[in-house]
Amino acid sequence: MTGVRAARTAAPSRTPRAPRTPRGSRSRRLTPVLAAAAVLAGCATGTTEAAPDARRTTASAPDATETTAPAPASSSATGRTPQGTLLVADFGSDTVTFVDPGTPGSGKTAGPIASLEVGTAPYGLVVGEDGRAWVATAEGVAVVDTQRRTRIGTVPYETETGSVTTGEYRGGGMGIALAPDGRHVYVGVNVPDGNGTVEVIDTATREVTGVADVGRRPFDVDVSPDGREVYATDHDSFDVTAVDAGTLKTRRMEVAPYGTEGGPGSWLKPHYAVVRPEDGKLLLPFEGERLAVLDPGTGEVAIERMTANTHQHGAALAPDGTLVVVGTGPIGPDDEDPSLTVRTPDGKERIVPLDGPHEDVAVSADSRTAYVTGGFTRDGYGDGITVVDLHDEENEPVRLEAGNRPLGIAIL
Repeated sequence: MTGVRAARTAAPSRTPRAPRTPRGSRSRRLTPVLAAAAVLAGCATGTTEAAPDARRTTASAPDATETTAPAPASSSATGRTPQGTLLVADFGSDTVTFVDPGTPGSGKTAGPIASLEVGTAPYGLVVGEDGRAWVATAEGVAVVDTQRRTRIGTVPYETETGSVTTGEYRGGGMGIALAPDGRHVYVGVNVPDGNGTVEVIDTATREVTGVADVGRRPFDVDVSPDGREVYATDHDSFDVTAVDAGTLKTRRMEVAPYGTEGGPGSWLKPHYAVVRPEDGKLLLPFEGERLAVLDPGTGEVAIERMTANTHQHGAALAPDGTLVVVGTGPIGPDDEDPSLTVRTPDGKERIVPLDGPHEDVAVSADSRTAYVTGGFTRDGYGDGITVVDLHDEENEPVRLEAGNRPLGIAIL
């Protein structure tokens, strides 16, 4: 399937405002039984899980104390954080974990350095050149000094998301991105059973300076190379919302190469995107079969073939232009198992099998190594990272135990 043109709809411009009231089948292979299951389970749609009383958060404290984990010989559990350390958002333990990736980043002789409490159910995170990490949690964006491994504070959301809860469908921050100049952070805020928002945070004052309405469940947030537009990948509304970074005016672009049948109960929805720096187009993988290439200037979507044949989530673009995409495993009877797609700029693909579902991925600065988080948004997650050599097919992936249901990941 090629040359699919996405419908383009206009959304009203937004300025900072009071909390609003939420709005309230797989055609390829999905059987009626699987279609029904999609409505009840997985990343299709669902209800919010109540937070257990035993879960504790330090969001109200000005600083949070790290918990030191046994460190490998190559790293120190105290002092400054070494360059190249991995930082993961522990969705299962309200923490971020600092992980030594081993020497030279191979995953061998590697392990966790320390963990730091940041807030309830952290999802995505992003790290600036100043070493500060911004972590999207259920109740706000935690700000972390990654060098000293301390939490500086938390920026609460202006969007009303209901009670603070845990679980896959909890309200609060999901995708998060940093402006190229480092002056603003953009976080996608999920509103259970309604449309979400993108909130703009001034990194100097650590205050929300604007809010824009977007689609449902903003899984991912990206920024154009020139910093003029912000893109929210709206999982449950089959679209991408482009937000003008200056005016906060929005426009919605449908990205649905399988159609929108089944609504929020469908599995065939966008999850993560990457922005191609040479032309500003968004790359959105679907099901290990189709790569949707969205031109945000025109709203047009072209489709390229993919070969993994598996449900796909996280994506990252290596500095050399290689696209890596996380395959979480089958959702239909003919689907393949979990994998990592390694796709060169000319479209050639290598499929690396993974041991169990994974969620997101980051790539080293030299484009040689991918780090894939095993947390996963659905059941079947693991507490670790898989390290994949992107250049040497003979090297088997290395499983690194680190974090508690890790989702978002960054390389310091």
